[in-house]
Amino acid sequence: MPAHDDAFETALRALRSRDCSTAELAERLARRGVGEDERTAVLERLDRAGYVDDERFACRRAAELAARGSGNALIRNDLERRGIAAELVEAALETLEPESQRAALIVERRGHSAKTARYLVGRGFGEEALTAVVAEGG
Repeated sequence: MPAHDDAFETALRALRSRDCSTAELAERLARRGVGEDERTAVLERLDRAGYVDDERFACRRAAELAARGSGNALIRNDLERRGIAAELVEAALETLEPESQRAALIVERRGHSAKTARYLVGRGFGEEALTAVVAEGG
């Protein structure tokens, strides 16, 4: 089997277990010793086939993290660490329920307290979301 096919199979195996960003796949291929030109060719082939799509990945990952109680800062950091372009990160965040509403749901479950506020900060919720929740709690 030609090296290009080996690299393609390596990328497909990675995608079988979970969705990956283009940068994550490129890094995985580089660790396997795949040269830059070959990596580029494989990633372009995967992109044309619809197997990798950073916009789709960013939206899915953002929704997944939001559903687990993450704020925008945590989601933004996660996506950026995975090599997602800034404009795609922001577009993914725009698809989510507003951060203040997500924070309010957490406060509903956990109650109004300093502990809940610390929890929200630790989960990446911003000052605006915290202020809105504190104002509602009176």
